[in-house]
Amino acid sequence: MKVLHILSLCLFVSSLPVEKGYGQSLAYKALLNSTYDQNFDLVYPEQKELINNAIVLDTREANEFEVSHLKGAQWVGYETFDISSVNGIPKDSTIVVYCSIGARSQEIGKILKQNGFSKVYNLYGGIFHWVNENNPVFQADTLPTNKVHTYNKMWGIWLNKGEKVN
Repeated sequence: MKVLHILSLCLFVSSLPVEKGYGQSLAYKALLNSTYDQNFDLVYPEQKELINNAIVLDTREANEFEVSHLKGAQWVGYETFDISSVNGIPKDSTIVVYCSIGARSQEIGKILKQNGFSKVYNLYGGIFHWVNENNPVFQADTLPTNKVHTYNKMWGIWLNKGEKVN
């Protein structure tokens, strides 16, 4: 009976529709759902127009940013973040924040909103999901690379593509 229950559960899960671009596995989706606040706006990798027209802020640490980042991203950090690092950005600008999976960037995004920035989006799944969806990352903004800093070995399990660096 227990085997039948497990088999039924597996069949049910495998029959669920797969949302293109919204996570590589149910475990990853569950992680992201438990990480994100319901009331914080997300942007998905396939929303290229919004991302390309936004100011993109990398909220990872400097060593992570140096390995690779989204093209044109401005590093603002997390542990060392200071609101003065965004003083030159108009408050009505569209801003996309990202980190490895989206936890740190959401926190920086909240600080931005508290300081009057009105159009702040968190990149769904962070740089890991970005790369897993075959989007490019760069070193020094002009050198395409496959390398992605994984924050640590544990978090690196969510990066399925690219070369893991930690």
